Amino acid sequence: MNRIKLIVTILSISTFSAFSQENETNTNALVTDRPDATEASSTVGKDVLQLETGGFYDSFEINNVKSENYTLNTTLVRYGILDNVELRLGWDFVEGTTKINNTKLDNVTSGLSPLLLGLKIDIAEENGTMPEIALIGHVFPVFSASADYRPEYTGVDFRLSLSHTLSEKSSLGYNIGAQWGDDNAEASAIYTIAYGYSISNTFGMYAELYGDLPEDSKANHYWDAGLTYLVSNDLQLDTYFGTSITEGQDFLLGLGLSYRIRKI
Repeated sequence: MNRIKLIVTILSISTFSAFSQENETNTNALVTDRPDATEASSTVGKDVLQLETGGFYDSFEINNVKSENYTLNTTLVRYGILDNVELRLGWDFVEGTTKINNTKLDNVTSGLSPLLLGLKIDIAEENGTMPEIALIGHVFPVFSASADYRPEYTGVDFRLSLSHTLSEKSSLGYNIGAQWGDDNAEASAIYTIAYGYSISNTFGMYAELYGDLPEDSKANHYWDAGLTYLVSNDLQLDTYFGTSITEGQDFLLGLGLSYRIRKI
């Protein structure tokens, strides 16, 4: 768990640095695509650069064989090329270990997951009962991954991201789409639904269900929940935890931060 402690230290340093800055008067707080699996239904805006990063730990155990993964530097870079279009670039570093009866094996895997390349396009603004809508698409080239995490197929996904304002303090976001690739060529439908609530001007919380439904395999369903803290209009910290409803994940714990650079 030393890696988790490292992330906590980084977040603490970032928080201290942010508090040392002058207070901002702009009330336009950043909107992020993390920490939940539900992508936001808005783009960052023209000439805005937004960095969203963090790390998480997850585990799965069956028949006394426990797999643990430390995913570090879960960086997503979002840059607005137009008022309604953003470029998206992401890359994760993963280290995986296996334990049998609590004895750690020597077969540690580590390396970069496939690069994420994509676009997000605003389609419609919220209007009464009509939700805000955005279209998101990604490709994950095989050659961009390290040997330990190189899949057999190039991955592709797309989704519609939609959101509703329920009240001054609460909102509902959801995604629907499909994905292909990784180590299986079959298509999978994907879904997410997240409820968000503003505890105060700086603290927020969310709870979420998400999953995928492959064509020829069992469906996978998960849940997670978390907290966000708005240090300033351009810096947000987050933490979250979760697990799977179906077989597949025993525990998930993550930390992260998002930072916006305006009009670069």
